[in-house]
Amino acid sequence: MFENIIGNNNIKEYLKKCIIDKNYSHSYMFLGPEGVGKKLFAKSFSEQILCLDINKNCEKYTQTENEKKCDSCIKFDSGNHPDFEIIEPDGKSIKIDQIRSLQQDMANKPIISKNKIFIINDADTMTEESQNCLLKTLEEPPKYGIIFLIVSNESKILPTIKSRCVTLKFNKIEKEEMKKSFPDLTEEQIELLDGSLKQKDTIKEKEEEYKSLIEFTDNLNKGIPYLMNNTKILYDGKNNINELLDYLNIILLNKKMFNGIEYVEKTKRKLQLNNNYEMCIDYLIINLYKSSKKLGN
Repeated sequence: MFENIIGNNNIKEYLKKCIIDKNYSHSYMFLGPEGVGKKLFAKSFSEQILCLDINKNCEKYTQTENEKKCDSCIKFDSGNHPDFEIIEPDGKSIKIDQIRSLQQDMANKPIISKNKIFIINDADTMTEESQNCLLKTLEEPPKYGIIFLIVSNESKILPTIKSRCVTLKFNKIEKEEMKKSFPDLTEEQIELLDGSLKQKDTIKEKEEEYKSLIEFTDNLNKGIPYLMNNTKILYDGKNNINELLDYLNIILLNKKMFNGIEYVEKTKRKLQLNNNYEMCIDYLIINLYKSSKKLGN
């Protein structure tokens, strides 16, 4: 279990022990940064709780006859488990009608497994009205009911909700684990992810843009006219300039061009003040060139 999820090994061990001891809380809050696998952990844990194999050695199919071994796990994999549901925000928030629907479903006993599980994803988007409604279920849950709250912003959750949940705090994924799991990512890309996989696919899609920024910093010694005529990525990147500048900072950090990072941050502030975009990029290029010359690059 949890083999395909990276990071937060302490939480893996805790949840494995819960499975072995068959000791589950009625409500959990999985708290931590976005993109560290909180929902994946909750789903994997849920599958193990719902599994019909009492010894938790379920292989889902027998090795010889390819017959179903665990009806619960087969249905879970297919996304059709009647005792499991994930609730997502309706628009920008989780509304009271969604919580009322959860309560109605929770009142019905499990069909296949011994438990009935609900994951409320982005639970910090619940309205106060929704949370107060949910509180009734958390105060008097049915013995078979388990609820997971997936939370990134703890301050949005009412204290009365938090006090009724077992809270597991997730950390950012360690750089070494990221490198081991995703060898196709560069050092700079791993730095940009900052311990979260939320932007992993986006970063891969924009790999050519990032390569252009590396090429730009490698050519700083070629002079200002050359740089201004060959830095299309920055002049044309107005729509995602903050992301490009963040990546540029990581490149400069790895090159130990600390003064360059200072000019990138000044450029960001100029852009926030709605200074002329092209002039801001001119300012950045000129000062990165000067910074590079001082370092002898």
